Amino acid sequence: KLAKAAARMANGSTFNAIADELIQKKQREGLQPKTIERLRSLVKLAAPHIGERPVAEITSAEVLIVLQAVERRGTFVTAVKLRAFAGEVFRFAVATSRATNDPCAALREALTSPATIHRVAIVEPKAFGGLLRSIHAYEGAIETRIALELCALLAPRPGELRGAEWSEINFDDRIWQIPKHKMKMRREHRIYLAPQAIELLQELHAITGHRRFLFPNVRSREGVMSSNTLSGALARLGFDGVHSAHGFRSSFSSMANESGLWNADAIEAALAHQHQNSTRRAYQRSDFWEERVRMMAWWADRCDEMRAAAPSTKAA
Repeated sequence: KLAKAAARMANGSTFNAIADELIQKKQREGLQPKTIERLRSLVKLAAPHIGERPVAEITSAEVLIVLQAVERRGTFVTAVKLRAFAGEVFRFAVATSRATNDPCAALREALTSPATIHRVAIVEPKAFGGLLRSIHAYEGAIETRIALELCALLAPRPGELRGAEWSEINFDDRIWQIPKHKMKMRREHRIYLAPQAIELLQELHAITGHRRFLFPNVRSREGVMSSNTLSGALARLGFDGVHSAHGFRSSFSSMANESGLWNADAIEAALAHQHQNSTRRAYQRSDFWEERVRMMAWWADRCDEMRAAAPSTKAA
């Protein structure tokens, strides 16, 4: 019996077993199915090398061999993501008394830094107004048009918008409250809904209000709008290679900063960015909410002005 108990404990302490436990925990917390799928793909990359090894015995050198094998394929971003998730697995093992340290912590500087990819964005007011006018006249699915207009008004990450649920929308207080497990920085985030955004959401509610998600997948009961839907719509409007769904965040940031009306930290807070200076981040407790309310109302009005002033012109 002791031998069987020891075997069960050993099997439950392998990298694969603990990674699976952690992924199941993330599923219970509501992480999106596509994200869960990506995490399982990362585990598969590590499984042949350390999958069946007890986490308490895995060294930094062993993990580095796994990561370098991924790098040799030229997939540097994947290697960085694997190191990050493997670190989560080890820290989860430490928290559940099955390991004493995270061997990934020593590997932070050991990997090739991926080249930064800047997403295309229109940041000039006249051209941005033309983009807004083209979107407003979009003849495809109403949900897609509304999603693009909300991207412009609210400047969220596209994945956060596509995964938004009606339970997160407070029409009375005009707030979209995004839970922390859906956020890139794992911090709860709220976005003020200006009257223009409320009007769009009310129009959308008449279409999808009976569903869990604002933008449900047309082919799946539980899925959400495909990540290709917004980029495909922008391409059909003639903005392929000129502006991306993520680019609305750059448009907002650039024009809000150039206006000189708003605190730069308030703009960063509206974008749910974490301050790069760790010391300043430690002391910065304010989320600048009152200023952000005024700023998002200003931005919605500014979008109306730019759209009205610009001719209906597609990208060159």
